[in-house]
Amino acid sequence: MNGIEKITQRINADAQAEIDRVLADAKAQAAEIAGKYKAQADAEAAALQARNEKAAAEREERLVNVAQMEARKTALAAKQEMVEKAYALALKKLCAMPEEQYTAVLAELLMQASSGGGEVIFSAKDQKGAGKAAVEQANKAGRKLKVSKETRKIPGGFILRAENVEVNCAFDTLVRLQKAETAGAVAKKLFG
Repeated sequence: MNGIEKITQRINADAQAEIDRVLADAKAQAAEIAGKYKAQADAEAAALQARNEKAAAEREERLVNVAQMEARKTALAAKQEMVEKAYALALKKLCAMPEEQYTAVLAELLMQASSGGGEVIFSAKDQKGAGKAAVEQANKAGRKLKVSKETRKIPGGFILRAENVEVNCAFDTLVRLQKAETAGAVAKKLFG
């Protein structure tokens, strides 16, 4: 029996050696595969982290750009409001001139607007006072104008009607026309 036991032990030893070798190879392969997948996972994680950081930086840049654009729009709106107020103040000052100066300005405008005759329409406030005096001054300079019985709701100035044509010299219209030409210069003067 001694010989059979030795053969059995030898077979068991060889089998155990083969099992140990196969297990060692399997562990080595498993470690190699795990290492490969870990490296791949690490690379993907790093790439994902880099993409996320880049996306976050781009988003931050977009948000900053949007915020800057909104700030510029707000500043521009404020500047436009200030320019509007400047023209509103100019209109207010035109309408609030002393009577003598107001009459002189109306007379000068009448001289520029008319080449001959016509009917001058004023606001109800100006019709009898400054308007009448301005028409008299213009007529002394060779114009043939008359004050209309009609009035218009204008803040100051007049409307000259001659042969079915009306020339609008109301102060609000004149200021609006000047604004179209001078708004850039006014903004430059106000804001540098």
